[in-house]
Amino acid sequence: MIKLTMPDGSVREVEAGVSALEVVKSISNSLAKKVLAVKINDTTKDITTVLNEDCKVQFLSFEDEDGRWALRHTGSHILAQAIKRLYKDEKVQLAIGPAIDNGFYYDFDTPTPFSAEDLAALEAEMRKICKEKVKLERFELPRQEALELMKDEPYKVELINDLPEDAVISFYKQGDFTDLCAGPHLDSTGRIKGNAIKLTSATGAYWRGDSNRKMLQRIY
Repeated sequence: MIKLTMPDGSVREVEAGVSALEVVKSISNSLAKKVLAVKINDTTKDITTVLNEDCKVQFLSFEDEDGRWALRHTGSHILAQAIKRLYKDEKVQLAIGPAIDNGFYYDFDTPTPFSAEDLAALEAEMRKICKEKVKLERFELPRQEALELMKDEPYKVELINDLPEDAVISFYKQGDFTDLCAGPHLDSTGRIKGNAIKLTSATGAYWRGDSNRKMLQRIY
């Protein structure tokens, strides 16, 4: 058994090897529906993270900043998955897609700028992905295997090559889509309601903010 210290100081004993999601479900199913991520010893992690030792835990909902960021970050991956589905016959490459204070963005290398019609089609595909309730699964790879997996995504290859030698190289798989990412993320695209999604603009943005690098298309 391991001991979990809650934010109010109470201690709950659980079997080692259970996930944070299993723990929160054992407390309350209604709470489990609201929880988006978990803070373990002050580090925000996926709600599916397995607990193997005594630790402090805090379950995060949309009311918590880190919970909101996990949701928004997952939103950026849903956008990237929609791009890959709708533009599978075109050479659209992925750059980066972080959460920001009022939502998220994702940068793409694309032959032509995105139009208002493109954004509407992407929104519709994103809503479809949310309805599919696609599971997000985190995995790690050694550097060479990571580079091989991302060999058709030059911006991801550059990011991997810039990581320190001892860095953990992690990915998130959601159905037919996989992205290089440190996380954390939600456990399912179904956690996001489709009507919560609004793509607001598409603008130019230099790769890594460097005006000597390529101009990408950024969707907010």
